Amino acid sequence: MTSPASVPPPGPTPDAPGAAADGASPAARLSRTVLDALLAGTALQERPTPWTVLTGPAAPDPVGSVRYFRGDGQGAVDAVVTVSLVVPAFGLDSHMLFAFGAADGPLPHFTLDSVQAGGGYAFHLDLVQRVDLAVSPAYADLVYGPLTAPFARASEIPGLTPAAISPRQRSLMSPWMLVHRADETALRAITPVAEEYLAHWLELARAFPAGAAAEAKEGDAPLRDRRLRRALFSREIDPVWAQVDRLLGLAATDGLRGLLITGRPADEEAGA
Repeated sequence: MTSPASVPPPGPTPDAPGAAADGASPAARLSRTVLDALLAGTALQERPTPWTVLTGPAAPDPVGSVRYFRGDGQGAVDAVVTVSLVVPAFGLDSHMLFAFGAADGPLPHFTLDSVQAGGGYAFHLDLVQRVDLAVSPAYADLVYGPLTAPFARASEIPGLTPAAISPRQRSLMSPWMLVHRADETALRAITPVAEEYLAHWLELARAFPAGAAAEAKEGDAPLRDRRLRRALFSREIDPVWAQVDRLLGLAATDGLRGLLITGRPADEEAGA
């Protein structure tokens, strides 16, 4: 999940301000804006999963939802998964979006987390690299170079403070990652930056630079991708999963991790 904000422990938390006229929080609106633009730029189709409505042992009411979109297996974008955890009694409104490039392709994975918890906000935005950037200069320049300007603009937004994540978590992400805590105004101001990251990613999906693609072919892309996904959604690396366990229970959390690691629900993995 690699979220900049943990799920808070059960217990009442004062409602945070910021809900829009449609009832959506700023965190939810940011995620929805980016998801709508992503789906408009791809040919993905939504498919059902066992977690359309998330429940857990902590409360009988729904605590979130999962949406899952798949391509036809021929394009650069393989799948998109969104996970929303919304528990007003805990002051939690968390939205994760992860869009996966094809396992055997060079397209970086697109990720956005937007969170409202404990009266504040946080977000995480990145294109997760598919190669070792230190020895892949064309990939670094062509794939990530265009993100340098929006990355720099984001660092100048008032109301942002760096979020605390471990060096191990940072090692999974790119140097162009943005991961910050934010006040409400700053979170709203990050929307154009997220849209710019997404627009660049969609352009890469449509026409990936040949020089960068050539460098990506030098390694075992499918093997690297499997290892990367296991690390990205590892309990040992990302402590947020222990918090999700408490909210959803072990079985549901393992199911979500499996969906994110493989890009497929278990029944599709089994050929059902």
